[in-house]
Amino acid sequence: MLDAIRSALFLPASNPRAIEKARTLTCDLVILDLEDAVADADKDAARAGAVAAAGTDWGGRLLAVRLNGPGAWHEADVAALAGLPGLDLIVVPKVELPEYAEALAGRLARPLMAMIETPAGVYAAREIAGSSQIVGLLAGSNDLAASLRLPAGSGREGLGLALQSIVLAARAAGIMALDGVFNALDDGPGFEADCRAGRAIGFDGKSLIHPGQIEAANRVFGPSPQEIEEAEALIAAATGGAERFRGRMIETMHVDAARRALKRAGLA
Repeated sequence: MLDAIRSALFLPASNPRAIEKARTLTCDLVILDLEDAVADADKDAARAGAVAAAGTDWGGRLLAVRLNGPGAWHEADVAALAGLPGLDLIVVPKVELPEYAEALAGRLARPLMAMIETPAGVYAAREIAGSSQIVGLLAGSNDLAASLRLPAGSGREGLGLALQSIVLAARAAGIMALDGVFNALDDGPGFEADCRAGRAIGFDGKSLIHPGQIEAANRVFGPSPQEIEEAEALIAAATGGAERFRGRMIETMHVDAARRALKRAGLA
């Protein structure tokens, strides 16, 4: 399932009601956040909430926790999450060095998703993606925009090189890549356009900050009925090598892409 994540919802682990509601949502991955979404005074309660939630049934959804980076709460987070049953992966913020990812992977004994949130992280993304136990890269768009000193409201244009670099690093390592969040909660058309822009440059799915964003992310990053029909027909028609299909040339790479589409649709 780690290669078929369309929607990854962040929610504060300090909010029991949000955790309970998340069990009913259609997102592919729930990320219980111990970092940015949690006030300093609530860090200990959030950690305890995440540990408790990991020991319960999530109904087939993937479950992750984002821990705090090096600082006041980091060591307590690592101690609580190391080898914790029920977690599918752990999200690590602001990764800039592959050596840091390697060391943390050894301590946590869980697959890791590395957040790329700084220029240094972007430059090191290829090496980070190749680290053992790293199963995905997640673009930290807000922190990237801030660290690049982009004007407020400038959109994706100034992030283009950084985002494409994250996708390239993930593809070179054969792991997943998730797009960053979209902050305007009441702008449904803007969110969908952001999803389409992310898919257009190769992201597998989208990180979310509100349940209202799930449907559009699942729809945009999942294959449409037309894409499913096309994939099924292409696979059925392919006999090997280069050949004509519906007025265009196809070969093995197109068959592989069609199979990936069906896998994401749950039809493989």
